[in-house]
Amino acid sequence: MTFAQSDHTSDLDTLPRMPVWVTSARAETLEDVAFLSGAALNHLHLVVGREEVPQALLRDRLALRAAETCMVFSGRPERAGELRDAVHLLRPGDLPGPAGETYLAWWRAVERSVSIKALGRALTSLEPGQIATWLDAGQGAPVGRAARVLEVVLTEAPRGEVPALILADAALAQALGWDQIVPLLAAGLKRADLRKRGEDLRIACHRALTFSAIEAVRLAADLARRAAHLKAVAPKLRAKGAAEAVAMFLTRDAVAPAALPLPDRAARRLCDRLVDLGALRELTGRDTFRLYGV
Repeated sequence: MTFAQSDHTSDLDTLPRMPVWVTSARAETLEDVAFLSGAALNHLHLVVGREEVPQALLRDRLALRAAETCMVFSGRPERAGELRDAVHLLRPGDLPGPAGETYLAWWRAVERSVSIKALGRALTSLEPGQIATWLDAGQGAPVGRAARVLEVVLTEAPRGEVPALILADAALAQALGWDQIVPLLAAGLKRADLRKRGEDLRIACHRALTFSAIEAVRLAADLARRAAHLKAVAPKLRAKGAAEAVAMFLTRDAVAPAALPLPDRAARRLCDRLVDLGALRELTGRDTFRLYGV
């Protein structure tokens, strides 16, 4: 029996739930926290493989959460709204600023399959050789491997939280056999955890991944329901380019009307129509420079 089968439903709107003994357990020893993180990651692996989960959208939203956490770690005030603005309202020739650079790094990291080239596109300040060296620092089981990469990067670059966390998630993805990064570590770690080393850091990473896997499963279930509703109302849309627009919303955390493959006025009408149908949310609360997402 797999972990998922202990609490499964065939309802298309409900994914297998994380077992209660994982969500409610409290563990202190390395052995116990490792067992829980393994169970949580196994369950997440089963959930993200489900056809109804919009995987690119899930990764994109988790990337936003990771970037937001990195803002907290660095003592900066920007949160999700400012991060979205910094990237999605960026005009040609504009500089994204520190917050935008952080979000762009995470956004690019989850966009393509894990490789040195793809990671170099995300971590533009690092040489490919350095990325490869750090990524190869981790050995053994998935979480221990990720923790070792995190430790090595932070030891050599103490203020390099963003590359450290991206590369640790990349090492985890490779160890788990995932083609692409699923941002997990950042959202579950505390700022003080980044100063830990050895077994203390491994324990912190196991705890972080248990917490983040539980949250990712909940998010996956929510996005699966929202994506199903968007697909259900899509046939009601008559605008030319609507199908391409829907595909964008199903893969991106946020979309500006100007980014849609429609004339500006038609794009805004389409977004408002989808909001009226309950298939999209307007994310900014503004009257202008709006962003929309599932």
